[in-house]
Amino acid sequence: MVKGENLPFLLLWVALIPVIILIFLPCTLQLQSSQAQALLRVQRLLGFPAVLSSWNNWTDFCNTPPASSLSVVCYEESITQLHIVGSKGSPPVKLKRTQNFTASDYELLPTFSIDSFLTTLTGLPNLKVLSLVSLGLWGQLPPKIARLYSLEILNVSSNFFYGRIPQEISLLRNLQTLILDDNLFTGSVPDWFSALPVLTVLSLRNNSFSGSLPSSLKTMESLRVLVLSTNQLYGEVPDISSLTNLQILDLENNNLGPQFPILGNKIVKLVLRKNRFSSNIPSEIASCFQLKKLDLSFNRFLGPLSLSLFSLPAIEYLDLGGNKLTGMLSENISCNNGLQFVDISSNLLTGTLPHCLEPNSRGKVVRYAGNCLVNDTQYQHPYLFCKNEALAVGVLPRNGKKKESEKVIFLIGILGVTGGMVVLGLFIWVFIRRSRSRKPIKRSSRRLVIGNALARLPSKVLADARYISQTMSLSALGLPPYRNFSLEELEEATDNFHTSTFMGEGSHDQMYKGILSDGSVVAIRCLKLKQKYSPQTFLPHIELISKIRHRHLVSVLGHCIECYLDDSTVSRLLLIFEYVPYGTLRANVCERMGGEPLSWTQRLAAAIGVARGIEFLHTGVVPGLFDNDLKITNILLDQNHVAKISSYNLPVLANNMKSELGAQGPGSGRKEFDISKREKRRDAADVYNFGIILLEVIMGRAIEAQSEVDTLRDQLQQCVIENQECRRSVADPWITDECVDESLRTAMAIAVRCLCKEHEDRPSIEDVLWNLQFAAQVQDASSQGSDGSPNNTSD
Repeated sequence: MVKGENLPFLLLWVALIPVIILIFLPCTLQLQSSQAQALLRVQRLLGFPAVLSSWNNWTDFCNTPPASSLSVVCYEESITQLHIVGSKGSPPVKLKRTQNFTASDYELLPTFSIDSFLTTLTGLPNLKVLSLVSLGLWGQLPPKIARLYSLEILNVSSNFFYGRIPQEISLLRNLQTLILDDNLFTGSVPDWFSALPVLTVLSLRNNSFSGSLPSSLKTMESLRVLVLSTNQLYGEVPDISSLTNLQILDLENNNLGPQFPILGNKIVKLVLRKNRFSSNIPSEIASCFQLKKLDLSFNRFLGPLSLSLFSLPAIEYLDLGGNKLTGMLSENISCNNGLQFVDISSNLLTGTLPHCLEPNSRGKVVRYAGNCLVNDTQYQHPYLFCKNEALAVGVLPRNGKKKESEKVIFLIGILGVTGGMVVLGLFIWVFIRRSRSRKPIKRSSRRLVIGNALARLPSKVLADARYISQTMSLSALGLPPYRNFSLEELEEATDNFHTSTFMGEGSHDQMYKGILSDGSVVAIRCLKLKQKYSPQTFLPHIELISKIRHRHLVSVLGHCIECYLDDSTVSRLLLIFEYVPYGTLRANVCERMGGEPLSWTQRLAAAIGVARGIEFLHTGVVPGLFDNDLKITNILLDQNHVAKISSYNLPVLANNMKSELGAQGPGSGRKEFDISKREKRRDAADVYNFGIILLEVIMGRAIEAQSEVDTLRDQLQQCVIENQECRRSVADPWITDECVDESLRTAMAIAVRCLCKEHEDRPSIEDVLWNLQFAAQVQDASSQGSDGSPNNTSD
């Protein structure tokens, strides 16, 4: 029993309890409950990612210590900043199109909706800074983003947003920073960006924007940073000299040009690398006293190199490599002491490397190879190379007394024209006399290009009864129509087949990378002929090639036939292929370069794609195309990880036309059987080579020798019979935690059958495709939580 004298103290403590509770209540309860619930709903919609694992109903959102991957900032009991950085990373490839989107591709819940996600964020009405990076968000950015009317900074980089940027963003009148890097946005750069009065930073790096830049850019006077690199932009850069606050301009890896952009003089970082600029570098660039980084590499800048670039007051990084700059360097040229990186390689410079550009102990990097300098520590061309190349691109020597001799030149010009007409007349007379003689004319090295003669190919059924299966909708491939290319167009695309565009060569051909005028990238295969053929000889084969298009083949987009001028025989055939950018299947499975290797699901999809391509070559063309150059280094992956066979038996130029035209295709892959010995099973060699590809896909290691194939086949055959542990011990460790045993066993079993020594024991390509699809279904069923899987019928 409580004594009476203690009763007042107890009453006092009872009265103080509510005060104490209020003092120690988490700020989450003081925060508006709607905003706390909005954050928890964000957590649920993102599938409870690891970065948000600490959030719960008792989380003190406003007082949680900030981290590099998560930060919530409050002001006056309201959330004003939200930063979340996930672990999805940048998109593994820059996708060109948006078809085939599924939630499983991005590891979000199947029910994820970007519209619902953004609706949830509108529950934070005072949000000023929103940063959602590498969370795997996907879909079209909804117009309701404008409901976050207080936004000053918006960063949704490294996600998978696609489509056009909603114009409703222009209603965010307080927006100062907009960062949409590493997404899949398409369309043109909006002209309504100029409606954002205080926009300071605009970064759209690594998307798929196309078209020309809007002229409204020049009205965005508050802009300090403009980054549009790695898109598909083309045309002239608008005059942006009115942007007096602009400090960073990054336009790398587009198709802009040809004129150097007109800029203000407060620029600090200017990157024009990998574009189509082909003008002189203006002298005004020397007035940019704050310029620290200048990268003009891999363009076509010409004319004399301004030596003042080396001594700009703030310059630290100078890259002029891969252009056609001329001029003579000398040892006594001065440089800025802070200059740490210089690249003047692959130009037309002569003279001696300046002393100030010599590498030193402070780690200065200087590259100057590919010029005509007297320095021989890095490779140099002969002196005449630079002079001849300079004349070829129209860079002429300067004449300081031009104005003093204008009248003399005018008179000399008149006399020269008159004399030239007389000489021309004599030349024509001699030419006619010689042409009438019966003496043989020596072959000329001049060429002409057949254009209209082959522009319209015959539509009748070919004499050799070849045809293409019409079961496939070619328009679904997203490829342009097959057409005839002009030689000038291809020279422009490859900078006159410059060595920087060279991709490799075979015994009879060379491959170049080209960028067409519309910005599309192509691979150009140049085949030189050893015998004489008329252009008409190629008509049937070009007719067939124009129709060999399949999702899993690197398709031919067109051709160009170059002929000798004197007898019109074909001197060179150029085939233009689609460009597949994401490397070989081996590089993505075995070499572990540029990121994580493919998962088991991705490897199965790639193998299925190759099998479908082989099936089309065997059955989609009559008669089928066999003895294809099938090896893992000739399987390429596009930006969607779709596998494409890059070298197959095109019915043209086999062995450089030594045998019947089109009887056997070019290639250097492993051929086990001669075609004459395989009348019944002509597909057996392709199936065998596919088995080697599947072997590397399963084991994650490069296979170079036939002895390795036999040993590994026996090892796989034993593991198919034995237990799961054996199969996992030989499979690539990268995939063993993911793959379902039944799926792995099925793939191993079909690989063993493909590698049978007797061709009669090998499966047909249809059987191979069926078993691989079964393996993929088993894997997919397991990943979706299926209780069981169908019986294995691969044996």
